Amino acid sequence: MYTEELKATAKAMVAPGKGILAADESYGTANKRFQKLGIPTTEEMRRAYREMLFTASGIGNFFSGVILFDETIRQSTKDGVPFTKVLMDAGIIPGIKLDAGAKPLAKSPNEVVTEGLDGLRDRIKEYYDMGARFAKWRAVITIGDGIPSRRCIEVNAHALARYAALCQEGGLVPIVEPEVLMDGDHTLERSYEVHQETLKTVFYELHRQGIDLDQMILKPSMVIPGENSPNQVSAEEVARATVKCLLDCVPASVPGCAFLSGGQSDEDATAHLNAMNQLFKGQLPWHLTFSYGRALQQAAMQTWGGRDENVAAAQKALYHRAKCNSAAALGEYSRDMEAIAV
Repeated sequence: MYTEELKATAKAMVAPGKGILAADESYGTANKRFQKLGIPTTEEMRRAYREMLFTASGIGNFFSGVILFDETIRQSTKDGVPFTKVLMDAGIIPGIKLDAGAKPLAKSPNEVVTEGLDGLRDRIKEYYDMGARFAKWRAVITIGDGIPSRRCIEVNAHALARYAALCQEGGLVPIVEPEVLMDGDHTLERSYEVHQETLKTVFYELHRQGIDLDQMILKPSMVIPGENSPNQVSAEEVARATVKCLLDCVPASVPGCAFLSGGQSDEDATAHLNAMNQLFKGQLPWHLTFSYGRALQQAAMQTWGGRDENVAAAQKALYHRAKCNSAAALGEYSRDMEAIAV
């Protein structure tokens, strides 16, 4: 029913030089970030913050889509314009976070499974009617002593595949996000092993659930050492390990991979993406781009600080990070760009 629409949307989401802004923080996550900066944790402040992001001039040049949270997709500007319309008028596709968060996995300490499948078909219809054309579901895989377990990888992959099937049935392009956390002290090699097992399992489950791979987007983490590992590596090593893993696991019919930033610094997330696109330009079957949250928003949020007089400066900060990541998606970024005023 939605085949051609889904194909066109998926292709547009990974258009050259464009990426996806992840603005789908839950109440709790948004409030935690606000608290650290002394911003009041109210619905109105969350609305004002999202308005600042979505009305920034020129972001349609760099963002193909924005992932929204349930609260946000129902909100409007202070002048009463729905956020979905603001985005569409800027040429940006609205999307929606569909998962209900990661919860403890039974009989498996220190591991989690993502919930939210109950009632999902009805929620997809509601969001489609509100203007959403793609969705996101995040699975969380932790590397640690004896983990991840095979069971944790399998149950999360199965849930991702069931979510993706319901999305395609209901007209939403599924972003499939299996995040291998960078928390810990694991090596690049251990990260590679876990990414490989996770991605192969995810695509096995997607196949079993009949997912049309040309109508989805993969949102992977990068193959990177744990943040506390004494063995940190160069951007080129991250790029080569990540692309090698993707080539081993991701079918060529997937239109693109939009990476999560996963706690990397703003500049590292940009540099790693750029290294992949520089080293492998024209050699890969899918587009490699970004779907960052904090790595796009953090500077803007700090600059804004909840104050109306800071909106223009905050929007300038968002524009700058968006421009840098757009360049990285084309393999044209350099750290010299960080010093250039917008």
